[in-house]
Amino acid sequence: MKTSMMKRTFMTMALVLSFFVGRGPLSAFAGHVTVASPDGRLMVTVENMKYSVEYDGCQVIQPSALGLKTSAGDFTQGLQYVNCHEKAISEEYDMRQAKASHIKYEANQLVLEYKNADDLRLLVTFQVSNNDVAFRYTLPRPAKDNPKRAIIYGESTAFNLADGTKTFICPQIGPETGWENTKPSYEEDYKAEDEMKVKSRFGRGYTFPCLFKTTLPGSDKKKTPSTFWTLISETGVTGGYCGSHLSDWQEGGYTINFPDKGENNGFGSEFATISLPGSTPWRTITVGSSLKPIVETTVAFDVVEPLYAASEAYKGGRYTWSWLIWQDNSINYEDQVQFIDLASKMNIEYCLVDAAWDQNIGRDRMAELSKYAQQKGVHLLLWYNSNGFWNDAPQSPRDCMHTAIAREREMKWLKSIGVKGIKVDFFGGDKQQTLQLYEDILSDANRYGLQVIFHGCTLPRGWERMYPNFVGSEAVLASENVFFSDHHARQEGFELTMHPFIRNTVASMDWGGVIMNKFISKDNKSRHKRYTNDIFELATTITNQCAVNCIAIQPNNLSELPEFELDYLRTVPTTWDETRFIDGYPGRYIVMARRHGSDWYIAGLNGTGETLSLTLDLPMLSGKTCNLYIDEQSLKQIKVGKKGQAKVVIPAMGGLVIKP
Repeated sequence: MKTSMMKRTFMTMALVLSFFVGRGPLSAFAGHVTVASPDGRLMVTVENMKYSVEYDGCQVIQPSALGLKTSAGDFTQGLQYVNCHEKAISEEYDMRQAKASHIKYEANQLVLEYKNADDLRLLVTFQVSNNDVAFRYTLPRPAKDNPKRAIIYGESTAFNLADGTKTFICPQIGPETGWENTKPSYEEDYKAEDEMKVKSRFGRGYTFPCLFKTTLPGSDKKKTPSTFWTLISETGVTGGYCGSHLSDWQEGGYTINFPDKGENNGFGSEFATISLPGSTPWRTITVGSSLKPIVETTVAFDVVEPLYAASEAYKGGRYTWSWLIWQDNSINYEDQVQFIDLASKMNIEYCLVDAAWDQNIGRDRMAELSKYAQQKGVHLLLWYNSNGFWNDAPQSPRDCMHTAIAREREMKWLKSIGVKGIKVDFFGGDKQQTLQLYEDILSDANRYGLQVIFHGCTLPRGWERMYPNFVGSEAVLASENVFFSDHHARQEGFELTMHPFIRNTVASMDWGGVIMNKFISKDNKSRHKRYTNDIFELATTITNQCAVNCIAIQPNNLSELPEFELDYLRTVPTTWDETRFIDGYPGRYIVMARRHGSDWYIAGLNGTGETLSLTLDLPMLSGKTCNLYIDEQSLKQIKVGKKGQAKVVIPAMGGLVIKP
């Protein structure tokens, strides 16, 4: 069925091309081409350097501009269509630290060639899979062999959604803002179901990824309105390009914006530079008539390639973290021993030692602490400041990760004392120079067998596949804010039911903590309380995807929590072979299933203040009796019907887990 549909699609395209080309000299209409997904439901049409996207016959992305403005030539206007080439793509690949371990990617590829008035060429490549569109630009090296390089000043790329589209997006903030001038760091508030044409909070557009809900007239005789979900992002950003974001809405749609000139303390260009031939990163569009394709998409990884081999078999796992609740004063030898012992008792693989360990513990004693941890079956992860000069964040160790010489010295020492990973914080923005720093840290760390987590940072863009020792990034308003304010403690339900649809669906997210204290304080009695229940927190171990995941359990929790909750935290996996969307709505609730080996784990979060009654379709558990975590007081069981249905009631700000 798929094969015949693919053949029909390409035959249609060939007929369109032959019709126009056969009429004589190429005309403006000769560039009208289409390419469809293997199942035929998703269609991209390109004409006159504009593209549009249809799903099930409805135009989800209206005609939107394409083009590049470069030092090698202007490719935004006056282009002449030359020709196109198409082919089918079928690939399989494996990953260890994303939402699926084995992925089969099937797509139809269309490469269009254009030339400008100076006879310089531009290629635009579209790859259309079921529910996903990825496209990028390529500048070939000219036949006269110069230029061999180009500055990319900007793109005219646009995303023109229909009027009335609702947005689920996060504003971009400007440089030299926030605590100690550490922003932008992708840590602003998402807003659900806002109007598309409302100006962003800071007037600087929106960070990737961006989710949209569009209601269009149906294509059936009754004209029943149809709802479509669209997720827009980018992938394949290396040190060879800058990171981008969306502009505010303007006539013609959202456009691609490059970094602010003031990022990275003003150092480096806000433009991108490439050698020729060279390509831009991929712009990605995921479309569906439900949220299932949004949650399950792997397009961020489908169109990129590994950039180097893993130096060793990196292992996922969980980590304890004193800083989240005990804060700065806990970064001392004695307190870290407590959290290492806690990790050992809970069968947790890692313990993260946060900022200022070099001052409060010292390097000699850190070697002792690492040895002690290994004797307990635990390995350390150590925190670092990325600086450099790009912000005023004072925490040490500084000046250890910003140059190749400093990294070589530091990482050699880390390997010698048995440290297994680093968390690097406080980056300077999205300029190409900063993206090169991310890549250099990852590549150097791989030589010494170190996994890497980034905080105060940009969105990962395909990095799980590109860099095998990359674990995850913050790039979100994370758990530390639950500690900092009662407001964000109250917002936890909303935020963690947003991210499976947006931030976490395109990249691993180190949200930083399954919080088990009832109050956000060391004594578990003072300050503000946690507004979610225990089962909500347990379920986040599944809904929040990161191969090395934080279990922010405290020593006092060992005597306070029911044994069934502790047993769960001792055994929950962090790597997944398959992910499926079950039910949900951004900012309200999420139910999803993840498979580890042969075992399915179903997790649900209710981020609202009302009880939620659901009938879940769980065909993978048909007829089975499973453990049900839904009541803080006791572990229950649930029998899934022979047709795979299960009825559940999730309390307000509560959760559920169904597991073997």
